[in-house]
Amino acid sequence: MAGISGTEASDSSADTVKKNSTQQKYNDSTNFNGNGHGNGEELKEGVAKKLTNGVTENGTMEEGENCVNCNSDNNESHNDKENKDFESNQKTTAVSVKTAMDQQDGEKMETDDRKTEDEETAKSNDQEIVLIQDTGFNVQISVPGAESFELPVSSMELVQEIHQVLMDREDTCHRTCFSLQLDNVTLDNFSELKSIESLKEGSVIKVVEEPYTVREARIHLRHVRDLLKSVDPADAYNGIDCNSLSFLNIVTVGDILDKKRSKPDSLDCTPPEHIMPNSKERPLLPLHPGLKDLKGPQCLKVLTYSGWNPPPSNRRMHGDLLYLYVVTLEEKKYHITASTRGFYVNQSTEDEFNPKAAQIRYLSHSLIDLLIQISPLFKKNFSILLKKRAQKHPFERVPTPYQLYSWMAPQPEHSVDFIRAEDAFSTRLGYEEHIPGQTRDWNEEIQTTRELPRKTLPERLIRERAIFKVHSDFVGAATRGAMAVIDGNVMAINPGEEAKMQMFIWNNIFFSLGFDVRDHYKDFGGDAAAYVAPGNDLQGVKAYFSVDNEGLYTLGTVVVDYRGYRVTAQSIIPGILEREQEQSVVYGSIDFGKTVVTNEKYIELLQKTAAQLKIRPHKVLNEKDEVVELYSSLECKGIVGNDQRHYVLDLLRTFPPDINYLNIEGEELSKVLVEEGFPKEHRHKLACLRQELIEAFVESRYVAFVRNAALQFQNLQFKKQGKPADPKPEEKKEESKVTPPAITNGHMDEKEKEEKGEDGEIATDEAKKIVEALTGTDGQTFEENSRDIVKKACLAVGSLSDTEFNITFNPDMFQSHVKHAYPEGEDYKKEKQLLKDASEFLVVQQIPTLISECMDHTSSPIDGITLAEAMHNRGINMRYLGKVAEMFSKCSQVSYVYTIIISDLICRAAKHLFKSYMQGVDMMSLSSAVSHFLNCFIGSFPNPHAQVSSEDLQSKKARRKNNKKNKMSYLSADNTEWVSETPKTLWKKIVDEVKDYYHYTLECDSIDSAVEKYGVQKISLLRNMCLKCGVQILLREYNLESKNKPIFYDDDIINIYPIVKHIHPKASDAYHFFTSGQTKIQQGLLRDGYELISEALNLLNNVYGAMHPEIAACLRLLARLNYIMGEYGEALSYQQRAVLMSERVLGVDHPNTITEYAHLALYCFANNQVSSSLRLMYRTRYLALLCHGENHPEIALIDNNIGLILHAVEEYELSLRFLEHALQLNSRYFGEKSLKVAMSYHLVARTHSCRGDFRAALQSEKEAYTIYRHLLGDEHERTKESSECLKHLTQQAVVFQKKMNEIYKGEKSITFPPLQIQTPSIASVLDTLNVINGIVFVQVSPDDIERFKQQLATQKPTTPKVSTENKGVNFNEHSETLPDSPDSGVKSDNNSTSSESEPSVILNGVHEQPKDVTVGGDNQPSAS
Repeated sequence: MAGISGTEASDSSADTVKKNSTQQKYNDSTNFNGNGHGNGEELKEGVAKKLTNGVTENGTMEEGENCVNCNSDNNESHNDKENKDFESNQKTTAVSVKTAMDQQDGEKMETDDRKTEDEETAKSNDQEIVLIQDTGFNVQISVPGAESFELPVSSMELVQEIHQVLMDREDTCHRTCFSLQLDNVTLDNFSELKSIESLKEGSVIKVVEEPYTVREARIHLRHVRDLLKSVDPADAYNGIDCNSLSFLNIVTVGDILDKKRSKPDSLDCTPPEHIMPNSKERPLLPLHPGLKDLKGPQCLKVLTYSGWNPPPSNRRMHGDLLYLYVVTLEEKKYHITASTRGFYVNQSTEDEFNPKAAQIRYLSHSLIDLLIQISPLFKKNFSILLKKRAQKHPFERVPTPYQLYSWMAPQPEHSVDFIRAEDAFSTRLGYEEHIPGQTRDWNEEIQTTRELPRKTLPERLIRERAIFKVHSDFVGAATRGAMAVIDGNVMAINPGEEAKMQMFIWNNIFFSLGFDVRDHYKDFGGDAAAYVAPGNDLQGVKAYFSVDNEGLYTLGTVVVDYRGYRVTAQSIIPGILEREQEQSVVYGSIDFGKTVVTNEKYIELLQKTAAQLKIRPHKVLNEKDEVVELYSSLECKGIVGNDQRHYVLDLLRTFPPDINYLNIEGEELSKVLVEEGFPKEHRHKLACLRQELIEAFVESRYVAFVRNAALQFQNLQFKKQGKPADPKPEEKKEESKVTPPAITNGHMDEKEKEEKGEDGEIATDEAKKIVEALTGTDGQTFEENSRDIVKKACLAVGSLSDTEFNITFNPDMFQSHVKHAYPEGEDYKKEKQLLKDASEFLVVQQIPTLISECMDHTSSPIDGITLAEAMHNRGINMRYLGKVAEMFSKCSQVSYVYTIIISDLICRAAKHLFKSYMQGVDMMSLSSAVSHFLNCFIGSFPNPHAQVSSEDLQSKKARRKNNKKNKMSYLSADNTEWVSETPKTLWKKIVDEVKDYYHYTLECDSIDSAVEKYGVQKISLLRNMCLKCGVQILLREYNLESKNKPIFYDDDIINIYPIVKHIHPKASDAYHFFTSGQTKIQQGLLRDGYELISEALNLLNNVYGAMHPEIAACLRLLARLNYIMGEYGEALSYQQRAVLMSERVLGVDHPNTITEYAHLALYCFANNQVSSSLRLMYRTRYLALLCHGENHPEIALIDNNIGLILHAVEEYELSLRFLEHALQLNSRYFGEKSLKVAMSYHLVARTHSCRGDFRAALQSEKEAYTIYRHLLGDEHERTKESSECLKHLTQQAVVFQKKMNEIYKGEKSITFPPLQIQTPSIASVLDTLNVINGIVFVQVSPDDIERFKQQLATQKPTTPKVSTENKGVNFNEHSETLPDSPDSGVKSDNNSTSSESEPSVILNGVHEQPKDVTVGGDNQPSAS
């Protein structure tokens, strides 16, 4: 969305105007109405209403761009619209909106508080909810030259939204330049329908064609071009305009919700050969199926601006605006004039200008109408194209917020496209042609949106939407700029300096390269430190951004890795380029601690953030030995811009150093760490702990603190009563577990201190409650005893204060360049110890937790992406990957995780080498260099030759000599070393890199030995490598096993794309609704939970627009809820959208997408769409095989699903192959005697019996019976069922054997009595599917659930258990636990709505007999 228009910007007094107009523009350009959770049947024509108000197909619906006739100077009408927009947002949030949201700014509310708050505020604030009557009605649209039609609209909509719908509808999409009239009065684009008095049910709105201007003609042309390529996937493969791929509707052969879809006559259920169990094939073509069908028909050969542009002045007087040149499919050539009245054919030729109209001029208001008249083939093909376009789901066409790139692409077909050419070569910086004469002031936009009001929910929605919109635009612009810088298309601002030192400004964004230019980092690790510093800085920006403190500003920051270089893009502080840095910095230090300055305003602002980020206020000395107090790290600089805003930058040391990787003289680490081999050498000294680790550490200390205090109180009480003190009573321990949240921030606000008195009896309310509950003493005694107890508890957990719980960290610890004021003091020693404890906590606590979660299958990494996520969620940095590998290598039960870790180690080391390998490769040799690297990395051919001719190399060497003096050396052709790389040398470097960086020894010296020793998969390595390095290869089959010729050639490298890192602005209110919804579901209040989650979906749509990973997670949960409540159709509708969205925003082979496919397959089966269900399951298995191969517990679950569905369609032979494979895997990963294995045996037995092989069936069922009996005892229902099954099978086997014997003896005429083989019913198979996928069904009325809950409560007050769904395909993974073990619940770690850990709902449902409560998993009985 464009910045502030020129006049406003220049008007210095117009600050408020500026804010309003900016806010207003965001409202217009991003006015997404989130009412997308209706009946799932999206009106295709209403796509603009449902999803993308204000977003055209190519996502550039900037203000006034495609809403025709609203010229840029429509700001007055924008401002009128301001208040209306608040209301229109309220429309979407009419459920108890007020419940959640008046929390204090920036404060994270804990879910527990939310629960009670929701209920109370819902009751008390009902009268405050503004429910706006949003009425729907129908209007007639009358279009010139076509039949009028009826359009459903809502009173809250803007007139502009009707414009959007008409530009999207099949029969009106070729018009752009029109106005809408009611009773001959033109309607204002930005007024709401309810404000138009005479508009009512049945009113006729006329579409009136308006005269063109040059701008309108260009917009019309761009729209026509967008229509002509609307079904072509080329933009998605090229990574342009936020297009991305989606294959769901190809996999399911059409839209699964389409009722009219023709059902195939026969069910072809045969799985493709490559996904059969134990198949060694891993083809790549099926990853992008149906490419031939994706393309639409060609409609024209050429459509371009003519060389006769612009019209001469005498023709402008006749209304000529532009000249176009067209070549039709019939090979006819036309020159066309765009005039104010429309388009007509003129008499010009290529070499003669004759602008007069041709004899038959075909004047048409729309260019499409003209083309239809002059070309019959255009007419035919364009109508086919429109049909194809209409068949696409809206989610396949809406732009994504950030660009996604595909690591494979077909051979690009390059066609003539004048708009593409114009965009590439005009100075089009971030779409500024839509804002007359000005590029966007990114910093002003980013900061203005942060300043928008946020008191009420509608205000917060507008603010968050504006922040998100500007941020995603900024990321797009920064990425384009970074690529332009590395490709050499941007002039440096200091061209005289050597290349590495150059800095760039493009489109108001500042770019710098990740090199240590002025020896800034020479004491910290030189270039290695300069390379990681931007990443650390981004983590700091993220932390300060999420605290969202009013008055403190951070810069827009994006880190881009491209072609081996790291580029940092930042918005520019106003005035910083005009002054020296020394004059600007008013807080912090620019010379590593020699001069340290401070500022009262900054101290006031940073006090608040320091509390939330657990930063310890500390005093340091400058070179004059003056004491300066800091509330951040020393490097953090405070600069006041010319706009008088307080900026903080250089946040790379926001979090404390990781001393496991800092070798500090005279400092001893604990014995445990020394035994583990720490401290380890590292390339740079910027290694920091992650924010997640700090939070987990503080939380664990807090729990210890509460327990300690509670225990002391209890002992005190026992003393009073004369009982002996009980050192560790079990119950108390349980009770103290109740308060895990990390609640305090160490330094309390002054207000808090006053409330609690200076003594600060105890750190938090929770502790108080527990302690009070335990003592039962009155306030007076409480006062007397508390100080002593709190003091002891503080001492026990290493708190930095005696009177309250205070665990905070000094980010400047162990930094040689920082002089601390009191290094001998007690506090300093405590701070040191805390930091050592935190580093130890990572190794001793967090890594083992990760391993145990994998051991009990609550976490199950799929590939490098999910492995990194799992580690980061626990605060483990990637540099610990070697240590993690070492610990996993000892756990054979999770060997699959070890394999994933090894392949990630190899790829990460290869990425480090690739980076330096690519730097300085000549542009002419890029594809040869990349293909050569991949051949050395993945190929088994011992001596691949780089595909470069010898003359090329000679000329390069010559050039290199001349280049000695050339300043641009890093971008020039001075790197020819890559040519001599061989697989042997590269693998030696990889092994050395893993040893050097990750401190792990790989026992392999080539790809083949790695495959043999560690079981890594070549195809997975290739995928991982391409995703990490941004390489796009040709979509074809590669023979990865080839030993006598190279695998890749230079033509196989299609592109190198950027890897972009940035912050992710959140929708805070939606998050609170989401967590409240989860809480309700956990309490068994399904409907309430469902409503809250639906509301969260609305708010997410409101903030993020139509596409976002968090919306996908929300849709997935709604689908699951619908499924559990028996609404199969709704579940299918939601899940279909979740799959499409996951493909579009995360990638077609992302682990989340695999999960979504598996869910959709289940819901398809429940809706009797068996063939679709199988296709989806096959796709799931194929994607999983690409990511990790067959050795993975996920494959067992997928195979069970496929086996069962095949069983349902009586394909027993095929079914058996999948079920037996699942049995093998389950035995390997869950142990021979687990419930999962028993279930597998039972399924195999069932399939054998259906085949009539009773002997094999008996054998398998016996195994199942043995396990059930051993684990559950004779009396358990599962054991009894299995026993019944055995009896039945034995009878059948006996009958069968008798008959066979009679046949052998040749006795009487042979007639078989009917064997009792039950063909499975869809319903019974569905039940079994639900069991293996860990879903327990509740198809009972709410009253029954209520009654059942009361019944439970009378038996034993327990909390309902709720599983969390983890990444991967498992719908719910968890350990096999025994019926009475205390751990028979399911671990839950859902901490966000993001895709990181998405909550699945497993309910304590009734399973036939109400006496048994089943929870998830293999229907494990959890005794109530």
